[in-house]
Amino acid sequence: MPIRILKILIFVAALGPVAWLIRAGLTGNLSANPLSDITNETGVWTLRFVCVTLSITPLRRLTGWNALIRFRRMTGLFAFFYGTLHFLTYVIVDRFAGLDFPHGIVAWTTVVNLAKSVSEDIYKRPFITVGFATWCTMLPLAVTSTAGWIRRLGGRRWSRLHRLVYATGVLGVLHYWWLVKADVRRPLTYGFIVAVLLASRVYWSRLRSVSPAAAPRAAKSSVRL
Repeated sequence: MPIRILKILIFVAALGPVAWLIRAGLTGNLSANPLSDITNETGVWTLRFVCVTLSITPLRRLTGWNALIRFRRMTGLFAFFYGTLHFLTYVIVDRFAGLDFPHGIVAWTTVVNLAKSVSEDIYKRPFITVGFATWCTMLPLAVTSTAGWIRRLGGRRWSRLHRLVYATGVLGVLHYWWLVKADVRRPLTYGFIVAVLLASRVYWSRLRSVSPAAAPRAAKSSVRL
């Protein structure tokens, strides 16, 4: 299948969760707390797309299918897309809805009060702090995801910056774990996935650091193990 067609199919499939949420909301198929459903689902899908993005390089190395790298930017941007929906849901539902509007909704005081409310909540509630930090790690990755930014930064600096995605994975798992508190099985599952993907990066980095002559031997011995 041509890469272009496969990209279109993945793009459409990646919009599936938000399409389902819209349809479920319009047809009344969400729970008694629909806004909580939207917040939870967008957060979980953010973490899923982060894990998919992290897994592309290990899968490419294991399978030898180098074309996989062409999908990494798309999955990373979808992680940012769902993360932004998650963050905006919190800002609008949790913070904006609780404001007073002495000068009306469309007023500079509303913007100031909203910013103050969000910043105070980020400071006071640790899981919100971690969640906001997670979104902040994705922001520069989304902004610099274009070919133009790769040219401006240079390949090496761009690669170093995009290692932030590993911090995104760790912080995202911590945010999820802190949020659910009681039943932590799903956060632990995602934590295990992120840990394996981080370990694979460490392994490949060490493998590249060995001498060219020793690298094939190290790779063969790892396969036998």
